[in-house]
Amino acid sequence: MRASGDIVPPYPMAGEIRVGTSGWHYPSGTGTWNGPFYPSKRPRGFDELSFYAERFNTVEVNATFYRQPEAEMSRKWLARTPDSFLFSIKLFQKFTHPEMYLKRASDWDVTGGDIDVFRAGLDPIAAAGRLGALLIQFPSSFHATPDARAYVAWLLRAFSDYPRAVELRHKTWHDAAIEARTLVEHAGAALVRIDEPFAHLERVERERETPTRVPLAYFRLHGRNRAQWWQHEQAEDRYNYLYAAEELEPFADAAKAEAALEKRVLVYFNNHFSAKAVANADILKNQLGEQAPTWHLRP
Repeated sequence: MRASGDIVPPYPMAGEIRVGTSGWHYPSGTGTWNGPFYPSKRPRGFDELSFYAERFNTVEVNATFYRQPEAEMSRKWLARTPDSFLFSIKLFQKFTHPEMYLKRASDWDVTGGDIDVFRAGLDPIAAAGRLGALLIQFPSSFHATPDARAYVAWLLRAFSDYPRAVELRHKTWHDAAIEARTLVEHAGAALVRIDEPFAHLERVERERETPTRVPLAYFRLHGRNRAQWWQHEQAEDRYNYLYAAEELEPFADAAKAEAALEKRVLVYFNNHFSAKAVANADILKNQLGEQAPTWHLRP
């Protein structure tokens, strides 16, 4: 492992921008991807991930948030996608969401064994050179306290040999933005650029003002459904938002600016309701100069 505080060397494909979605499997609910993106009537042997990988070159994996990854599953994902396809893997919820984890467990104590299990499941992807980044996503309830800062620093050290991106949502982190960036970037990790109803363009613009040495830029666009963000009947409702093309232009500009600094740039859309993430990823790719098919969404 590298010593704490080392800046990781430039990643392969530095300067390249990759755009994808947060997850690829949304089989049920009003916002299913069956119909808007995947065929409603599937041919025999249809594989969602392979279909997705014909259209995108990266994906953010949500499944590893809900359970520890397994090496065999990682190898299957590799086999179902091209050799150039990158996976960004979300860290298991026990590390970042103790209240959620405790709903199904009797105690919360992150141990070295937990780290070893996660690494064992992730390592086939990392060893194949197919890891975009490890996403360490904290909830909106995670405040910027001294203990929290110490925990973030410890967690970044524990996974220091992977490219890492940290999502910090609570207002206290952004009120002390310089301190938060210093904490994360000192460990050679990237602070996630977040777009959501209560913090979007002004934060992206502010973060662009200070270039960093970290060779990774990571964007997550959650949508701007302010009315249903905190109050909704179904969890998927909060992600029911389709960005207009003009709303995405600042992100295209920001991604280009980061790529010009020879960084790996990863952009993921999490407004997954009814495959709106797919449509917006298509629009952004087009704004970046990529030719991509247009996907038609149902009303």
